[in-house]
Amino acid sequence: MKKYLNLFDFKQKVDYKTEILSGLTVALALVPEAIAFALIPGFSPLTGLYAAFILCLVTSILGGRPGMISGATGAVAVIFVGLILELKRNFPGIEPETILNYVFATVIIAGLLQIGAGLLRLGKFIRLVPHPVMFGFVNGLAIIIFMAQFPNFYEKESETLLSGSSMYIMLGLTLLTMLIIWGLPKLTKAVPSSLVAIVVVSAIVIGFGVDTLTVADTMREGESIKGGLPPLSIPQIPFTWQTFTIIFPYAAIVAGVGLIESLLTLNIIDEITETRGSGNKECVAQGTANILSGFLSGMGGCAMIGQSLINTSSGARARLSGITAAVMLLVFIMFGSSLIERLPMAALVGLMFMVAIGTFEWASFKTFGKMPKSDVVVMVLVTLITAITHNLAIAVLLGVVISALAYSWENAKRIRARKYVDEHGIKHYEIFGPLFFGSTTLFAEKFDIQNDPEEVIIDFAESRIADMSGIEALNKITERYKKAGKKIHLRHLSKDCIRLLGNAENIIDVNVLEDPTYKVVVDRVQKKNGVEAEDPWNLWGF
Repeated sequence: MKKYLNLFDFKQKVDYKTEILSGLTVALALVPEAIAFALIPGFSPLTGLYAAFILCLVTSILGGRPGMISGATGAVAVIFVGLILELKRNFPGIEPETILNYVFATVIIAGLLQIGAGLLRLGKFIRLVPHPVMFGFVNGLAIIIFMAQFPNFYEKESETLLSGSSMYIMLGLTLLTMLIIWGLPKLTKAVPSSLVAIVVVSAIVIGFGVDTLTVADTMREGESIKGGLPPLSIPQIPFTWQTFTIIFPYAAIVAGVGLIESLLTLNIIDEITETRGSGNKECVAQGTANILSGFLSGMGGCAMIGQSLINTSSGARARLSGITAAVMLLVFIMFGSSLIERLPMAALVGLMFMVAIGTFEWASFKTFGKMPKSDVVVMVLVTLITAITHNLAIAVLLGVVISALAYSWENAKRIRARKYVDEHGIKHYEIFGPLFFGSTTLFAEKFDIQNDPEEVIIDFAESRIADMSGIEALNKITERYKKAGKKIHLRHLSKDCIRLLGNAENIIDVNVLEDPTYKVVVDRVQKKNGVEAEDPWNLWGF
């Protein structure tokens, strides 16, 4: 437990003042977003606030990335809209309280799936996300954060754009907030500029009685953020197969979206802080937090890139800032609700505008004309899908698939064969480039079986067989030479390829000193303490 409570994860001195002030700023920024995300599926504000408190606290203590902030998020909230519609179709007339019980059960199952992903060390697969996808993800999120602030410039009742003095006041306070956040660090970094901006603008509004939109105005009539400690809520649902088939698909989506967003946020914070977090540890922490959230009346969630960037840009680097944010959020709920509800939304809108500007990868524009066209297409596509659909998981997965296909296409064209006949009349094929599913057709076209001499050598010293398609292509070539009555030798193959080739003992020249040793996809044998043991998860030789 000691390593989890260590505030000095990266062996650097903790600035307690910066951590505490950054945590306070994050807590203030968490309130309106937690409320807004809770209202998306029609939950009470406290459902979102409790989730924000639990996720922020647990992941700050147990997570793999100090300084990263988790809470209730829009990506997860949108999933519950689909779950609620599914429940209403299956159970007409279902009560809101019963719906919440199903939601809490879904969050708990999602947490279990996330812990399973962490224990199976699946967090490392985030390395498969290419850089153009990361650019697209970040840019899409920046656009989402920016666009999400626009509803604050509309009248709540009539849903019409603010006009006259109301609009001027809102714009003026928002610009003042942005100006303070931008300009204060040029004068002093003693306190986070975001916190100063919120305090100054709030003091102006409250002190002079300025009529403008406040946190209380974003909530429905009769609702409040005032509450106590998160109440224990064991989901009261029927434990039947029908229940499982309804909630499990949504739990899997919540788990997947939560992990993708959290691990990508972790990578972004890693780059900013020039340190390295633990993806697997973060998976376990996210899962633990969601399980507790389900049992303590929270709607679940994942990492929040906006609040994480607020935290790191304020100078926070340790776990203390996240713990402070969680504790202060609970204090607001229990004791400071009346004050927090009076905070002007203009201050929080200005803060989030600055976060969006800081989040957007402006350097990505410089890559146009320099990066391969496929990378530019992937980056733009992921940005658009993220911004339009708000479905981060689909955007990232689609980006990864397109990048993989583009990579495969390029590598498929790289396989070559240098051919010559030696003084003994033996024809040599020296293969260059990877042999995998994309290059098998070009590989087969390199050979002139009918016109080749009676003896042929295929040398793989400069090539590598990457998958079962490559093995099968090589098997077919050897069979065709055999049917033609010609002798073939294969050189410089790895041991795992030799085991998978038919009639290997008759056609392969084994040279222990020269033959490479690498694993293809089907070779799952690893050595532990000198004893061979099957590793069912090491499918790709990691």
